[in-house]
Amino acid sequence: MAKPDPRIEAIKARIQDFPDFPKPGILFRDIFPLFQHPSLCHDVVNVFYEHFVSKYPSTKVDAVLGLDARGFLFAPLLAEKFRANFVAVRKKGKLPGKVVSCDYTLEYGSAEVEIQNHAVSDGQNVIIVDDLLATGGTMNAACLLAKKLKLNIIQCQCVIALTGLNGEKKLPAGIDFYSIVQYEF
Repeated sequence: MAKPDPRIEAIKARIQDFPDFPKPGILFRDIFPLFQHPSLCHDVVNVFYEHFVSKYPSTKVDAVLGLDARGFLFAPLLAEKFRANFVAVRKKGKLPGKVVSCDYTLEYGSAEVEIQNHAVSDGQNVIIVDDLLATGGTMNAACLLAKKLKLNIIQCQCVIALTGLNGEKKLPAGIDFYSIVQYEF
């Protein structure tokens, strides 16, 4: 059996739980304590990078797409490591200029995500990054948006996956997903 990565153990140890936030019945997993320890932020990016390179050693990454808003914390750092572009995937109405959008449904309604037209080109290899995968709605919408733009999604990455919510199953077929830390809920 492989020895646990001490970086992953340290990352998990700093994630804080807040029961009943933002509403009763929700257990909020807070990643912001990681930023009180800059070395842990680097560890998150390095674990993402090393996992990707070990699985896809000869694949060039053209862009890292970061999801609004906490995906913005790690995606630019990962993009820099790959010497790739960072591309923001934002909620509707937050990006200027021409955008391409995709609607998605939530348990309480619907939402829309957008990318600026000029930020990507057909056929680019991309990684999509967010802080947490729960039900998979936002990550799925980002994948559909990337496919609409004719991008090659090589991998989706999150710091945390809530495996009991089956968000990974909501992603399009064939999408490779990786999370550093897993909780059931």
